[in-house]
Amino acid sequence: MTQITSINPTTGETIRSFELQDDAAIESTLAAAAKAQKAWAQVPLSERVKTLPRIAAVLRENKTRYAEMIVREMGKPITEAEAEIEKCAFTCDFYAEHAPIWLADEPIATNAFETAVVFDPLGVVLAIMPWNYPFWQYFRFAAPALAAGNGAILKHANNVPESALAVQEAMALAGVPTGLTATLLIDNSKIAAIIADPRIAAVTLTGSTEVGSIVAAQAGKALKKQVLELGGSDPFIVLADADLEAAADTAVKARYINVGQSCVNAKRFIVEASVADRFTELFVAKAAALKIGDPMQRDTKIGPMARLNLRATLHDQVQRSIAEGAILRLGGTPIDGPGAYYPPTVLDHVTAGMTAFREETFGPVAAIIRADNADHAITLANDSEYGLGCALWTTDLTRARVLSRRIEAGAVFINGMTASDPRYPFGGIKRSGYGRELGSYGIREFTNIKTVWIGPAT
Repeated sequence: MTQITSINPTTGETIRSFELQDDAAIESTLAAAAKAQKAWAQVPLSERVKTLPRIAAVLRENKTRYAEMIVREMGKPITEAEAEIEKCAFTCDFYAEHAPIWLADEPIATNAFETAVVFDPLGVVLAIMPWNYPFWQYFRFAAPALAAGNGAILKHANNVPESALAVQEAMALAGVPTGLTATLLIDNSKIAAIIADPRIAAVTLTGSTEVGSIVAAQAGKALKKQVLELGGSDPFIVLADADLEAAADTAVKARYINVGQSCVNAKRFIVEASVADRFTELFVAKAAALKIGDPMQRDTKIGPMARLNLRATLHDQVQRSIAEGAILRLGGTPIDGPGAYYPPTVLDHVTAGMTAFREETFGPVAAIIRADNADHAITLANDSEYGLGCALWTTDLTRARVLSRRIEAGAVFINGMTASDPRYPFGGIKRSGYGRELGSYGIREFTNIKTVWIGPAT
């Protein structure tokens, strides 16, 4: 491969092709990043965080242009793309305020003259990021990492090169020191050597479980710190006492936002049998009302999937699930014409052995599973190799708190939709990965948590 190409998934037309960077360009980028990061680490935290509001301002000033770029490259509806840019800006502002608190030295009471925990930067971090949130996935890592004194090199998904370069443009416009951040347009075969390079201190990856396993092995061999945010098959549990109308409203958004292409989308809707028919009726009606169309139109809710091969994979999962006994309630057939369109699809009476239950369905397909009771619902929710997020709907909040402790996931949202937010940590367990992004825990992932013990001077 000598080029990567940006293709509009709405029309199938080529936007632009880019030459891949060679080994000399990679070497130059790593050398510049290592040098810039050493200088950046010496800048006081109070000064480092002043860069973040400037980044936020650049993102907001260019929100329309960046959002339209996202739509062109991966098909997200324009209103969601604008929200993505705004979320990045909010996160930069948030860490400008909170980083000095979360990275402050922590005194510890000992018999020494003075003991404290301090948080030093690790160095240059390689960020391997996916296409589904081409700005957010990067900035949710970069804002806290830069505040902590690290450098950041981005290796983005090869179907969003324009967005990858725009991320670096935003950093330059905000006055981030030259070399401290960079975007590499490279073939995936180059990644292992970059991870092994001594100038890379750590790796963060958002992507599939399969790719996460590969990167974890490469980083582990080099003894490099990793944060892996991988796949998910998030359960959305609806108990018999839930507000079904509200639950169905939120469930449809939780499944079909970003055309269902998110690791943290709700995918398995586990409903107590006594209310399952009514919930399914509501869910299907609301999903059928979602407008499919041009993602540049502000009333469009379902644009194209990001690539035709992703649509083909999803449709195969739907067909296999139906062959296994699932009942098709809505959708289920690729839409003819240009673009990678797939309609909102609902599979009912899905059981634990079926494809739609076992595999991550990365697109607009919902699986409705019937549970005998609350205990059975929790068992079904945990019966997965994934453990990213979970939603739990019930009006009994006392019971909800108890049940939430039994759910195997990195987050449980009660009477809400699982989402990422800079105010609290985000990440998973099992084959959904390890480590945390965001919150106070996320900003410390790429720091050396160092004990400084000082005895009395004699």
